[in-house]
Amino acid sequence: MRTPHPLVVLPLLLALAAVPACSGGVHGTPGAAGLRDPYFAKLGNGGYDVTHYALDLAYDPGTHRLTGRADITAEAGQDLSAFNLDLEGLTVDGVTVDGKRAVGSRAGHELTVRPRDELARGSRFRTVVRYSGEPVTITDPDGSEEGWLRTADGALGLGEPTGSMAWFPSNNHPSDKATYDITVTVPQGVQAVSNGELRRTRRSADGRHVTYSWHVAQPMASYLATVAVGKFGTERSRTPSGLPVYTAVDPREAKASAKVLARLPEVIDWETKTFGAYPFSSTGAIVDREGDAGYALEAQNRPVFPGAPDLDTLVHELAHQWYGDSVTPKSWRDMWLNEGFATYAEWLWEEDHAGDTAQDAFDALSARPAGDDVWAFPPAVPPTAAQVSDEPVYQRGAMVLHKVREALGDTKFFALLKSWPADHRYGNADTGDFTAYVEKKNPGKAKALADIWDVWLYGDGKPDHA
Repeated sequence: MRTPHPLVVLPLLLALAAVPACSGGVHGTPGAAGLRDPYFAKLGNGGYDVTHYALDLAYDPGTHRLTGRADITAEAGQDLSAFNLDLEGLTVDGVTVDGKRAVGSRAGHELTVRPRDELARGSRFRTVVRYSGEPVTITDPDGSEEGWLRTADGALGLGEPTGSMAWFPSNNHPSDKATYDITVTVPQGVQAVSNGELRRTRRSADGRHVTYSWHVAQPMASYLATVAVGKFGTERSRTPSGLPVYTAVDPREAKASAKVLARLPEVIDWETKTFGAYPFSSTGAIVDREGDAGYALEAQNRPVFPGAPDLDTLVHELAHQWYGDSVTPKSWRDMWLNEGFATYAEWLWEEDHAGDTAQDAFDALSARPAGDDVWAFPPAVPPTAAQVSDEPVYQRGAMVLHKVREALGDTKFFALLKSWPADHRYGNADTGDFTAYVEKKNPGKAKALADIWDVWLYGDGKPDHA
């Protein structure tokens, strides 16, 4: 058993003893401390649905100290006597629910909140958590690092799959999406870049700090939230169709990034033609220094790149705005619905720009021997949490889509690329939802599609006819 955080040793236990039993008609039970995700069972929490996060953060790169206030609006999905939030590290300085002091206790990354008054099913409630400390870096099962990463001139907050809980308390699971306001105060001389649109920049009266206020109007999963603190060259522009573009580039990466980022509007307009209406109110990119992170991430509105991206990576991460960001997995088992589509977007870009065709890419993978990594497991069922980002999820996931294209023909397949994100816009979906959707849209192809699911999506090893 974990030792409770000192937060509950005296003040909060005394507060608990002082709270009278609820005398109304609500007789709640605690919400679940996890959503039983197949790979991250303790991520997320049951009993409520978050609708909005208002985060007010202050970070000093010199001291590596983060101070935060999270104002979380949610709706109770059951009669609640208590509920949990995910928060790794940091010290909780106080919790209120609907303006009344609440009891909070800590065990691992679980912050359990017991409101003074029980919450009735269907009621909306506001939880405010004040917290502070040195934010941590989290190492994933696959060895990659996320959470709050210190950089040469600031920090980078990355969230896939668990890292956002290193810098704000949340219902940290992709199945619970919400809108966001993210306000970050930093010392003069560095900037704070986040998701969505920059609504306001405000300098402190003494000129020593600057506050950046960002707004995310469309629902976003917690793992897609990001904050980049550092020195950036920023640029605003628009795509040919009028979509606002905001890029923030570390000066050391500016020259190497310029050529690729100049094509960002072109990529967005091509993807809009291919995948349908762009789902968000702006686009852009954050380019930090090479080595500041070990991977690129499809942060909503504004993908993050560790160093200057190549064109294929830009195409891939922007395609996630449709597949992954707008249509988000119900669980981490469904990662291929993100990565298979984004990888296939790379194939289609090459095909449409005088490169290899998608068939060429498929054939090159098919030529790999049976023991190759691409055949290590079926894309729909990674064996462990350490493998949710392995090659079969990306490459064999794209191969599944190519087999669907073969079965449906180009006209129906390219219609599918648009209708799937349009019909599930801002929602969540799993593999079963996708296969049922494709079958319903194409009733005459039931046998061919069933074979694809059995062999390519769920089948073990290299298919006999690959």
